[in-house]
This record gives sequence, C-alpha cells and structure tokens, in this order.
Amino acid sequence: MTRAIFPGSFDPFTIGHYSIVKRALNFVDEVVVSIGVNDAKKSLFSVDQRMKIITKAFHDDPRVIAKCYDCLTVDFAQNEGANVILRGIRSIQDFEYEKTIADANRSLSGIDTMLLFTEPQHSFVSSTVVRDLIRYGKDIKEFLPPNVSLEDLK
Repeated sequence: MTRAIFPGSFDPFTIGHYSIVKRALNFVDEVVVSIGVNDAKKSLFSVDQRMKIITKAFHDDPRVIAKCYDCLTVDFAQNEGANVILRGIRSIQDFEYEKTIADANRSLSGIDTMLLFTEPQHSFVSSTVVRDLIRYGKDIKEFLPPNVSLEDLK
C-alpha cells in the first residue's frame, strides 16, 4: 500500500489543496492530510476548525484521513508509515523550492516526495491569498473545497 502525507497547516484548506489531494489519489492508496499544531505559528482557524473543513471536504472518500502533528514532517511521515510526502506546486517558480525540500526530506528520512502541480484554474489560489482576503472581509467561497461553506469557518 502506498500512503502519502500532505503536510502543513493549510490555514485555510483551499480548493488548490483539495485538487492536489484528489489528483494524488490517482497514484497512491491513501493520503493523510496533516494539520500542523505548532503553537509558535499563529493561525486564523483553530485546529478543530481546520480538521472540520478537511473532514467535510473528503467526507465521501475513506482514503483521505486528517491528522494533527507537532513534529518535523519527516518524523510524522515515518510515524505514519508514509511512503511518500506530497507537495503541491502552483507555478514553475515553486518547483525549485519544492525540489530542494524534497531532496532534504529524502536525505533525512529516505522517503520520496511527490510533486504535483495544481490544476491551472487553481494555480493562483494559495493559503496566503485566502488569508489576506479573509482579513479584509472579502468573499472566499470560490476558494474553498466543494461542499465546504463559509459557515464551516466560523
């Protein structure tokens, strides 16, 4: 069985992240979407809210599991028995950075990284953009995964 982890806090979990996980399921048997709970990092949403969004987005797919972690990604991947660390790329500029991270993860843990480009229509969507829109009171529903509403963020 091939098990991938998709690391990060994803605050909030966007349609771009959703599409990466859905596409990864064409290559792996299971994806653990991991929610970072590092207290040093400020989040707009609580761990419970982030867990709820991910769980609701994938409620009909038992191959996607949401879990929290508060350690290094490679340690979490090893603890979860992951064969692959999943990373998303929005643009070609992201590729070199993500490749560097992939090389570091492989040297630290021996676990390979799967780099997947977001679908073109979601390439402009990032957690940072969505966070800024929320801060300015803008409507973000088009950036959320299917079946996740703005009410889920409250």
